[in-house]
Amino acid sequence: MSLSTFFKRVFQPVPQPAPSVPASAPPPPGTVVTFDVAFERLIGHEGKFTDDPKDRGNWTSGKVGVGEVKGTKYGISAMTYPHLDIKNLTLDEAKAIYRRDFWERSGSDDYDGAIAWQVFDAAVNHGIGNAIRFLQRAAGVADDGDVGPLTLAAVQAMSVTDILMRFNAARLDFYTRLSTWPDYGKGWARRVAGNLNYGADDA
Repeated sequence: MSLSTFFKRVFQPVPQPAPSVPASAPPPPGTVVTFDVAFERLIGHEGKFTDDPKDRGNWTSGKVGVGEVKGTKYGISAMTYPHLDIKNLTLDEAKAIYRRDFWERSGSDDYDGAIAWQVFDAAVNHGIGNAIRFLQRAAGVADDGDVGPLTLAAVQAMSVTDILMRFNAARLDFYTRLSTWPDYGKGWARRVAGNLNYGADDA
């Protein structure tokens, strides 16, 4: 072996494999709130058949003592749907009603999913007009209950978390002004608490 070959073997750096570059870990996936996700959450709030005569929602007239007590099932009330057979309502029938009359009519597809859930749940619980007013108060625009370009622009200009916090503040304030707060306030407060947790997961 020649001297030059010897030195080449000794001092030539040994090729090293290229270091693998670890792929950056993707952020934890947030909840994509579709209508199906929102419906599953809602049913967790609304539950089974009830016919409490003290609850005006269970009366076909919307007034306690007037009309017929047909009750509420899956959150679908006799007050809103007086001609439905509430007691025998199926889950699939309820889901179709929620998509048509609440998710679509409240414009939930126009919002970030985290906001869409909150508006949808409030629309079911308080009516679409009130749900939109909560959103408008959160966004700092006139609360006329009608979503137009100004409302959408104001919502989009704010952070989702700010909207969620202000929305639930407006909703809780609304609850406390109801005459039935002493009877149902604890359950309503828990509902808002649950939605604040959802907001933390979704945003």
